[in-house]
Amino acid sequence: MIERTEWVAALTAQPTDKLMTVIAELSSNWSIRPKTLPQSGLGMLKLNDSAFEEAFYLGEFPLSSAWVEIKTTEGLIAEGAAQVMDDRVDVAEALALCDAVLSAQLPGWESIASLVDEGTEIREAIRQERKQILASTQVNFSLLDDIGDNDAAS
Repeated sequence: MIERTEWVAALTAQPTDKLMTVIAELSSNWSIRPKTLPQSGLGMLKLNDSAFEEAFYLGEFPLSSAWVEIKTTEGLIAEGAAQVMDDRVDVAEALALCDAVLSAQLPGWESIASLVDEGTEIREAIRQERKQILASTQVNFSLLDDIGDNDAAS
């Protein structure tokens, strides 16, 4: 199993409807209470320029967050949270529920763990595909040195 900090990234590689279906089945009898109000909005990407170290904003991105507490029918209590670059609050809530289920190993955690494993495989396949595409676009400029200086002969 991967580290907790990577769970959200692995789960977001899954189709959203699959994630929502699994979490809805698991949480149907649970009491779910938000610890903070789920939010959706825009985040600003702030960087420092390399010349003068002055801050500037590169752009905006969608950001949703949720922090929930779960109480199961057996009386188990767990908390989970998630921040995701998505404009849908329900996705952030589902990811926070997944975080709580996995961290406390609540009943059904194995199904979430398998989603994380599948998501990790999906992300690795995408990474390999991108790596191949990048390798196919590289140019070997050292061949230009072999041609020599043809302009001087003219």
